[in-house]
Amino acid sequence: MKIVVFGATGMVGQGALREALLDPAVDSVVTVGRSAMAVSDPKQRHVVHADFGDLSPIASQVADADACFYCMGLTSAGLTEAEYTPVTHDYALEAARVVGGTYVYVSGEGANAESSTMWARVKGRTENELLALDRRVFVVRPGFIQPLHGITSRTRIYRYLYRWSSWLFPVLRKAAPKFVTTTENLGRAMVALAKGATPAVKVLRSDEINRLA
Repeated sequence: MKIVVFGATGMVGQGALREALLDPAVDSVVTVGRSAMAVSDPKQRHVVHADFGDLSPIASQVADADACFYCMGLTSAGLTEAEYTPVTHDYALEAARVVGGTYVYVSGEGANAESSTMWARVKGRTENELLALDRRVFVVRPGFIQPLHGITSRTRIYRYLYRWSSWLFPVLRKAAPKFVTTTENLGRAMVALAKGATPAVKVLRSDEINRLA
């Protein structure tokens, strides 16, 4: 099985990459990024590509994939909708156009195309357009994600928040299971979808992610 991962250096992408490399059913993982990435596993190959709005130049390297994990994202803080949309929406649709296999889009709890909140509206619109495609597509909507195995967020404020709130995780897991997962469970659930798991829903919240993991 061949899996393509976009956003493998982010917190969610690191988790997805880790679990894909650990799974014996996965033979090859292709990560795509704008800059070089340290590769330490023989199953991983990294492709450097600058323009995520046009993946045609690398299509021959990813079109035959069995699954695509779109984990690219950025904080909406301080951004306009026009600035936030390319990574969240445009590049996600371009990846779906070019990469083959099961497509898994990492969204977020609260995504809604009708929302008055900008990030939620853009992610919700992206979800709707992806799910309307004539292919096998799933959306994962994690809420609070506990990073494990040394994984960290690239965003400074998120790193601070995760360190500060880590002690709350056991409480949140019991009090609000629909909103809490880990990088390990999220990665495992995504790999399960790539391997053909068929959950009852196409949009998976944290509790469904954990069950699938």
